[in-house]
Amino acid sequence: MATLEKIRFAQLQMKYGNKTCTKGKGVDSGGTKPLVFRLHENVSSLVREVLLERGWIEYDEHEQDKEDWNLYWRNYPFRMTDHQSIKPWQRLNHHPETIRITRKDYLARHLKRMKGIYGTTLYEFSPAAFIMPNDYIKFITEYTRERQMPNRKLSYWICKPVDRSRGRGILIFQDIKDFVYDCMVIVQKYISNPLLISGYKWDLRLYVCVTSFCPLTIYIYEEGLVRFATEKFDLGSLNNIYAHLTNTSINKFGPSYRKDKEVIGSGCKWNFSRFRAYLRSRSVDDLLLWKRINRIVTLTLLAITPSVPITSNCFELFGFDILVDDRLKPWLLEVNHSPGLRLDCATDATVKRKMLHDIIDLLNYREADALRKCIKGTNRKISCFGQTQSMWSANQTEIPLDCSAPRKGAKSAAASPSPSLLQIRKSASVFGRMCSAHPKETLTSRLRERMNMPKTLLQAKPSSKSKPILRPSNSICEPVLSTQWFGLNELYTHKPSIPPYFLSDKQKRPFPRVGNFVLIFPFNDAALEASRSGINVKSVIREIHKLMIKELQLEQQKFNKGLFNL
Repeated sequence: MATLEKIRFAQLQMKYGNKTCTKGKGVDSGGTKPLVFRLHENVSSLVREVLLERGWIEYDEHEQDKEDWNLYWRNYPFRMTDHQSIKPWQRLNHHPETIRITRKDYLARHLKRMKGIYGTTLYEFSPAAFIMPNDYIKFITEYTRERQMPNRKLSYWICKPVDRSRGRGILIFQDIKDFVYDCMVIVQKYISNPLLISGYKWDLRLYVCVTSFCPLTIYIYEEGLVRFATEKFDLGSLNNIYAHLTNTSINKFGPSYRKDKEVIGSGCKWNFSRFRAYLRSRSVDDLLLWKRINRIVTLTLLAITPSVPITSNCFELFGFDILVDDRLKPWLLEVNHSPGLRLDCATDATVKRKMLHDIIDLLNYREADALRKCIKGTNRKISCFGQTQSMWSANQTEIPLDCSAPRKGAKSAAASPSPSLLQIRKSASVFGRMCSAHPKETLTSRLRERMNMPKTLLQAKPSSKSKPILRPSNSICEPVLSTQWFGLNELYTHKPSIPPYFLSDKQKRPFPRVGNFVLIFPFNDAALEASRSGINVKSVIREIHKLMIKELQLEQQKFNKGLFNL
């Protein structure tokens, strides 16, 4: 069956052909060759459409060298070797280890840990969760305790497989005799008082782009999707998936999907603009709601930021699913690793197409990114102490790599490793012998190391705290070393930090807005400083507390008004 996106892709193929296209946003006026993208076979054709519209061409392994591409997009994580071998002109669409929040059981564990450290005031935005079968006894204890309390309103529970998407395998129950599972699942308290619109349940799909975890840099897309159930909410019919689940993949097959539903209309989606207008028509303070949602996004990402390996030239598009209850409290349901980019309706096309264009703008490709052949011509093989390394000239006047300029500890973002930039890791073979990890760092040792920076190749020492592996020093948190490798005995000197591709050239900080992507972290100078040299979570939490105190009075006034019936 021909879908809207397939028809559109066929039109683009007729217009541009398979391998060539006219100049677009990815080509400069001087005739620089177009940028090149690689897509995995499972990636939505909308990504291909958008890139072709911008004047890009698709990578062909039979016609181009294996490194002759600018963007590699796929639906599953890359290997660490892919991150380590990234070139200055390339971007990957995933950070490593983000499964820590995109798999439901991992997310529950991380949020529970953060709640234990920083308190429920901040982290009470995720329903109580039990991971089965490990937490079965704990769940039974909670279930029994609740039933034994007099006059206690019994909870509803929702059971979700930990590694499935699109609403598959979800079960809602109140009586434990209805609880049956055959795989690893997570059981959470079901939010039985959702804020309804004309009697229909809904949730929000927010698009969040993280351009860096060090320093932490978070953008949220101002447009998004409001996803509706297609039948009216009813706790008396827990088996009716069209009343309780908002997944489009389920509701588009429902009997009421195409009906003109009261207020909602046909289909099951709104965009945020329509949603905001509706809230304001009901005198709801939508600005306060968005502030709380932005805080949930930031706090969730803070839970994994210290443990994400430091990598360069990558970004991550997350899909955050948020449910709002009848007290206007937002709840985090889950975080999606590769949010769907299919076009199921006109609203999808409006939101997702523009979002992909804005993502490419956010990645800030420059003219130098199209000079792949020229840059590759500077690649040389040299022998250093019996080791052959691929070296890249760092002469920025000859080859200006503005898009991925060096950060602290990297001569250019994701450049190939040179002897001076190798991090010595535990059990890594260096210069023909085994080398153990460097001693445990202390504040004194770090200060001493900064005062006595290495001046020769053999004196170079790593300062990264990431897990022990041998990889290029691409950390923005590490000292910058010059890379004039033509004379290996020359002294190495410090150079000031140059902003990577997602930073403003003038201010040396993230762009506050790119298209509809709005920067939500860092939200002030203190938060920026707390994330520059490895995230200082406690300092960021203090700043968030300050913001919450300012909002407390306004929030209390809204809560005192009671329930909101929209």
